[in-house]
Amino acid sequence: MNGIKLPVILIDNGHGKNTPGKRSPDAVLEKYASPYFFREYKYTRDIAKSLSSALKEKGITNFLLVKEEEDIALSERTERVKAYCRQYGTANVILVSIHVDAAADSSEWKNARGWSVWTSPGKTESDILATSLHDAAIEFLENGEYGKTEFSKRQKPIRSDLSDGDVDFEANFWILRKTPCTAVLTENLFQDNKEDVAFLLSESGRNAIVNLHCKGIIDYINNSKKW
Repeated sequence: MNGIKLPVILIDNGHGKNTPGKRSPDAVLEKYASPYFFREYKYTRDIAKSLSSALKEKGITNFLLVKEEEDIALSERTERVKAYCRQYGTANVILVSIHVDAAADSSEWKNARGWSVWTSPGKTESDILATSLHDAAIEFLENGEYGKTEFSKRQKPIRSDLSDGDVDFEANFWILRKTPCTAVLTENLFQDNKEDVAFLLSESGRNAIVNLHCKGIIDYINNSKKW
């Protein structure tokens, strides 16, 4: 395949700089260098680039789906995915869309915390990738520095939906529903929770998010019989 090692990983980062909201509640304090100031588009692009480098070091072919800072329409994103599928074969393309969750409209700090992974409804190959990422999240978040912080009785470091026999949540998110390949979306903690934001912005937090994605993807590839 023109010297390209399969599979091909597509790394999608959440939203763009022109998307309203998608930030920590104290964004108005940006000019005062608030220690909690957080913008999802900046963070997910940084994580995506670091993950891309980490995967390349492991010999894993990957591409950034969105290199622009502006928000790219979901219809355009899915067309880009389909183009890769036509070039390399749908079965050889894997999409991982990286986001940061929010409990509300980012106007005030909330209590919701934790990491989760999402797939489209039904039993698909994406469920297997989601489980691999979930296992890696347990290693780097639940059993790491993040998991050792104090959580309320209603919150856990890793969120799971076991109602259908697997760990991922299901939703009709456009990027999952409209792309033909194996595809998952990760929600990496909450941008409107002060403790989560502090962890995400720390060096150890950033490394944990990158490492869990890298390990989850590689474990999925190594356990698959397709390549």
